[in-house]
Amino acid sequence: MDLGVSGRTALVCASTDGLGRAVAEALAHEGADVVVCGRRAELARDIAAKLPSAVGIGADLLAPTGAAELVERATAAFGPIGILVLNGPGPRPAPVTGIEADELGAAVDSLVTAHHRLLSRTLPHMRQQRWGRVLAIGSSAVVAPIADLALSGVGRTALAAYLKMLATEVASDGVTVNMLLPGRIATHRVEQLDAGRAARSGRTVEEERAQSAARIPMNRYGTPEEFARCAAFLCSDAAAYVTGTALRCDGGQSPVL
Repeated sequence: MDLGVSGRTALVCASTDGLGRAVAEALAHEGADVVVCGRRAELARDIAAKLPSAVGIGADLLAPTGAAELVERATAAFGPIGILVLNGPGPRPAPVTGIEADELGAAVDSLVTAHHRLLSRTLPHMRQQRWGRVLAIGSSAVVAPIADLALSGVGRTALAAYLKMLATEVASDGVTVNMLLPGRIATHRVEQLDAGRAARSGRTVEEERAQSAARIPMNRYGTPEEFARCAAFLCSDAAAYVTGTALRCDGGQSPVL
């Protein structure tokens, strides 16, 4: 299937590792001009150098001018952004009773406010051109709370509400806005979570991982490549009538429809 992203400029946030990197690679191999970005500028450049058409840019999106500087440099490299993949590192693991009040604001700042700044600078062109794709990498905690990921759940659920409202405002302009919710995908972040749970439970990391996999109907973790293929579809012409939704890529783990 031709996804229709060839020649489009795609900015993928936090794409030097994990799911962001997998999505950047998938879009690049579909023909998009990809901006790889992250705080580690040298790593971003190294990753971009291995892709068909990409540039690596160092960026701190939590800095007040981070979004503006990133969009300016991305546009200078490839032209106006048509595909924006919102992504960022999750806050520290903790249950609700284990978080401090100021951490709630920080979670919203990193997962909503930073992305709002990016959208404010990229949406006008998308709407003018009557084509655009906004995709946020979320978490299955948006639809089924995860006990020890309270901060991530709060921040990403706030982002989901924000994006749902945005989707209705820009749909008639040919801009789609969606979220893709990973379950247990085999990334470095999930490895860290498994290690933390193992330490708390007294089990080995292997035992913890086996227990987690047993709770997934497919009996295994997903791969970043599987997740990235779903993301590429949602960024494509083929998904032109899909907007305002949160699609789960979790092997059937979430106990909701």
